Amino acid sequence: MNIQDKVRPNILNLSPYSSARDEFEGNGEVFLDANENPYETGLNRYPDPYQRQLKQQIASLKKVDPNRIFLGNGSDEAIDLVMRIFCEPGTDNIVISDPTYGMYAVSAAINSITVKKVALSKDFSFMANEMLKEVDTNTKLIFICSPNNPSGNALNAYEVAKVIENFDGIVVIDEAYIDFSMQASFTLQLEKYKNLIILQTFSKAWGLAGLRLGMAFSSAEIIKLMNKVKPPYNINILTQKEALSALADKEKVKEAISNILRERDMLITKLSGLSIVSHIFPSDSNFLLVRFNSSQAIFKYLMEKGIIVRDRSKVTHGENCLRITVGTPEENINLVQALKEYQP
Repeated sequence: MNIQDKVRPNILNLSPYSSARDEFEGNGEVFLDANENPYETGLNRYPDPYQRQLKQQIASLKKVDPNRIFLGNGSDEAIDLVMRIFCEPGTDNIVISDPTYGMYAVSAAINSITVKKVALSKDFSFMANEMLKEVDTNTKLIFICSPNNPSGNALNAYEVAKVIENFDGIVVIDEAYIDFSMQASFTLQLEKYKNLIILQTFSKAWGLAGLRLGMAFSSAEIIKLMNKVKPPYNINILTQKEALSALADKEKVKEAISNILRERDMLITKLSGLSIVSHIFPSDSNFLLVRFNSSQAIFKYLMEKGIIVRDRSKVTHGENCLRITVGTPEENINLVQALKEYQP
């Protein structure tokens, strides 16, 4: 595949904004290039526009070349940039599964891109052929979320690979919840698939949702295009520093993941014993999709108790379903106790 042939002509011809720090690498001593306030506050200088130090640490962790990494203001920035790079507004379309993460459709609408939805089966399983049937000459991107949101299950890796291998366009795999899954990350397949973009995040397992830091992994060619289109200083100094600090304490993250998985198993056991619960869907994530006998009434009841969960009853195959994030042991006990006390 020639990636250049897939890119919008105006993006190929774009002369990107060149910041002061784009033109310099090294250890300068006197910075008079960027019209900054010269008096030290710890934040008076612009951040590294390419987050080189942070990418080196991520590259070491993920076993990926730094040139294959893009960092964005959450994964949402990467989703938006990919659409702007590859999709012609008013002409092109993307294909997504249904249900899935809502920002794919929102970003497409913002960019005037048609969305073609392919329903997952009732157990939220995934068949590549069903998705590939929806592809036409104007389909530029396919988005696959695995583990999927809101269902929580990891999609069949063989079927996902089948999409990548049989689609003459760009496949984006959103792995926001991969740290909670036994399934291997597709970052291991980057060398094999030139048309692949993988999204991950610091928001979930790393416990840094407030930082809004997302990662994209792809070929150096695609990452270069993303850097070309992004704002000059899209990741601020505080975010870079906090992420570096977190990366220096990987054992803390491993412990958090272990605790969440243990609590997830406990929740499954406790919720399964409640008469108001009719089904709990298998989860490879840090949340459970739970079908209740009457989700609307229970959703309202929990809210009155100060327990906030997500109503997913209106998504495809989500009838009477609530999405429940795995909390701390104390939070999970409060949830289970509240549900035990529920009176229809």
